[in-house]
Amino acid sequence: MPPSETPLAALQRQLGAGQYESAIVTADAMIAANRRTLAAWVARARSSFNLGRVMDADRDVDEALRLAPSDPQASLIRAQVDQRLGRIDAAVDRLRRLAATPGSVGGEALVLLSEVLHFAHRRSELAALVASVGQAPRDPRMAFAAARVLAREQPERAIDALRALAVPSSGVVLHRIAGFELVQLLDRLGRHREAFDLATTLHAETTLPYDIDGLELRVRAQRDLLAKGAPWFTPRAEPVKGVAMVVGLPRSGTTLLEQMLDRHPSICGIGEYEGIDRLGDALVSTGRWPRGIGMLRPEVAAQVQAAYVGALPRLRRPGAAWTFDKTLSAWLWLPAVACVLPGATCLHVERDPRDTAISMFLSFFSPTWYGWMSSIPNIMRVIEMERSLVRPALQSLGIPHESFAYEDLVADPALHVKRCLDRLGLPMHEAVLAPESNARAVYTLSHEQVRRPINAASIGRWRNYPWAFA
Repeated sequence: MPPSETPLAALQRQLGAGQYESAIVTADAMIAANRRTLAAWVARARSSFNLGRVMDADRDVDEALRLAPSDPQASLIRAQVDQRLGRIDAAVDRLRRLAATPGSVGGEALVLLSEVLHFAHRRSELAALVASVGQAPRDPRMAFAAARVLAREQPERAIDALRALAVPSSGVVLHRIAGFELVQLLDRLGRHREAFDLATTLHAETTLPYDIDGLELRVRAQRDLLAKGAPWFTPRAEPVKGVAMVVGLPRSGTTLLEQMLDRHPSICGIGEYEGIDRLGDALVSTGRWPRGIGMLRPEVAAQVQAAYVGALPRLRRPGAAWTFDKTLSAWLWLPAVACVLPGATCLHVERDPRDTAISMFLSFFSPTWYGWMSSIPNIMRVIEMERSLVRPALQSLGIPHESFAYEDLVADPALHVKRCLDRLGLPMHEAVLAPESNARAVYTLSHEQVRRPINAASIGRWRNYPWAFA
């Protein structure tokens, strides 16, 4: 009979297999037995990060570094978390030190450093980093970083480099990322048919099946409740203060709005905070979502609310009275927001559905969470769902909100951002009209656009792809 598996061996096996929920359970048991078990804290931080629970990872890696301040694995995770939370200088400094060390951690740090520099638009530093690696990097991910550098000055060479990486033999992740980077480059060069055909191929090869009918059932259940007319629930927790969030689909102008508001000294943009999804999941686990939400026990609602707002002080910069959450899933949880976060303000953005659809289809998104983006008809179907749900929900649930179109925001940014600030009870501040000067790094697909002054260049983009729309 083989010997039983040790907790540490089980933990390593689970991490290697990507079984992060199981790894957290194993790590918790190890920590309960001995809170000074470094491997458990590191594994917990790594698992939380990979599950999108960035704030949990932030706390877990703090514990790991308290136990071992120079542990390379913990330091690498610390840099990943700092990157996601916008602590760019801290991430870059840590990654430079790690990249100089031999072994796998040094290699991972080098790749992550290239990503941070790219999204932070520190182009000269990225070019120098790529040059230091040499012409034939061992890691294909650094070849990808080199292609990104080439794309600015030698796009034809970049096209060849990206084509060589956007193949199944590169592995699913690099195949997809390099492929959609090439799609975006072809689009910028006006080679629209090539861009569209490549995106179609990439979706067929790398996007996972998605239960869009199940998503429509979720939306329909909420619509049916809203159609009753009379309030079918009352808020189950005390009002919150200083909480605002975007309501809108990806590629609808949410990043521009966040970058504008984040320039106000009283508002701190916190990126795509995972708190709303976890809040919704917590309500689902009670068995009360959505029909029985009006019977949620107040003490349960208070606990769910505390889980959301408890992380905000770690995200809010000093002096800011408001946090602005750029989560892209709030539109699916508006009754949960009204129930558990009464007083939260929603800023609702819509964009021409054709521009939204083509921008989604040509962009890299998670092939699991956003599998519905694999075809224009599916995208248009989700846009219809969102539009049929959001406006009735904001009105009937009594959520404080402002609604406007992306095109109107671009045409008259002063008017519409002032509407938002008035809703938050804040004075106008001229800095909000210059989002391109925001020093905060953007880790969304709009990171290039928002580093230019507000412009209408992307409006009507769908006309480059008329064959995509019946």
